[in-house]
Amino acid sequence: MSGHSKWATIKHKKGAADAKRGKLFAKLIKQVEVAARTGGGDPDSNPTLRTMFQKARDNSVPLDTIERAVKRGTGELEGVNYETITYEGYAPGGVALLIECLTDNRNRTSGDVRSTLSKNGGSLAEPGAVSWQFERKGVILVPTSVAEDDVMLAALDAGAEDIVDEGEMWRVTTAPTDLNTVRDALDGAEIVVESADIVMLPSSTVEMSNVGDVKKLLQLMESLDDLDDVQDVHGNMDAPDEVLEAAQAG
Repeated sequence: MSGHSKWATIKHKKGAADAKRGKLFAKLIKQVEVAARTGGGDPDSNPTLRTMFQKARDNSVPLDTIERAVKRGTGELEGVNYETITYEGYAPGGVALLIECLTDNRNRTSGDVRSTLSKNGGSLAEPGAVSWQFERKGVILVPTSVAEDDVMLAALDAGAEDIVDEGEMWRVTTAPTDLNTVRDALDGAEIVVESADIVMLPSSTVEMSNVGDVKKLLQLMESLDDLDDVQDVHGNMDAPDEVLEAAQAG
């Protein structure tokens, strides 16, 4: 069970709280706008936009808000030209981090990321230092209240690569290009999908068993995730479920 996938489950819970204060909305809208600018405003011919569009809808972003973001991306409405930057770094304990950002001010974002890492015992790494440890994949989370056989029948037939039990969620892994196809198959089978996104999964993990160390790591990753310009944080930490639960409860 990869550290990132556990972090994805944690972030799914965190997203519900973020949505209440509009923080998640702002990030999702920015992702929609950039996807439209990069690949055009038609979700049928722009898989990335389709994924971001659905992700925004899954998190209850109003449809008219999403459509305005698409129009800003295509130039029909005035918008900001965001730059995509990925920072690489280390958390305490040698955990590798990938920090994906969208920004209109590279200097501000770099300073914010560097400062947040430093304040929480982490550090920036040179480009390429940790990115080789991650692979881009589609990840769909389905509640484990759904029978495994039902998930497997729908997902594997549609091209899913793997299904893993993560306690509260099944993690369905796909090739990035197959994410929407597998999502459609699950929807067609009337299987509840909690989230579907393109993520960076680690090829190897750093094992952590100390509750205090895991708590510090989660605080660092949440502090990074709370930065306005940070869109996603990926780490290669792994820890037993009871340690994660204790760290989150503490």
